Amino acid sequence: MSAARPRWVFGYGSLMWNPGFAAPETIAARLHGWHRALCIYSEHYRGTPQKPGLILGLLPGGSCRGVAHRLPTKDYDAVRRYLIVREIDNDGVYEESVRPLRLADGRTVAALVYLADRKHRQFAGKLAADKALRFIRQGNGATGSNLDYVRNTLAHLTALGLRDRALEKLARSAPPQRR
Repeated sequence: MSAARPRWVFGYGSLMWNPGFAAPETIAARLHGWHRALCIYSEHYRGTPQKPGLILGLLPGGSCRGVAHRLPTKDYDAVRRYLIVREIDNDGVYEESVRPLRLADGRTVAALVYLADRKHRQFAGKLAADKALRFIRQGNGATGSNLDYVRNTLAHLTALGLRDRALEKLARSAPPQRR
């Protein structure tokens, strides 16, 4: 397997529940050396430039549990183009990297991983909980509400038997959104 054609992609946020392609295999996975954080202002998918939301990125340190989706062989090039458009071309706030993932069945695979670009203007860094909550409450963009994004992430982590206490606390603090 060559790093130029990784066969897996790591999902730690919306890629867990909405990869946007038919994955031949999906399995729980851990990325070492990086952790999940609400650290990116969303001005498109979960907010607007006037009222940004806050979405997940990967920051150095610790480890992150999520899922690995195996990329299809037949439509590999189309799926790679889709991922580049989805994760990079839209706002340019993620940097694509290939990192080793440890799969739940013990395999280690090279996977595409989308890391937060800490030099990008939409990089928020680690915000205090009250400030993060303000962005989560106000965010609503092309793919829905920011609060739904946080709750969907938590639901999928729970289904995998995983916890993210910081996300849980934010979700508990946010009242249901008015429609």
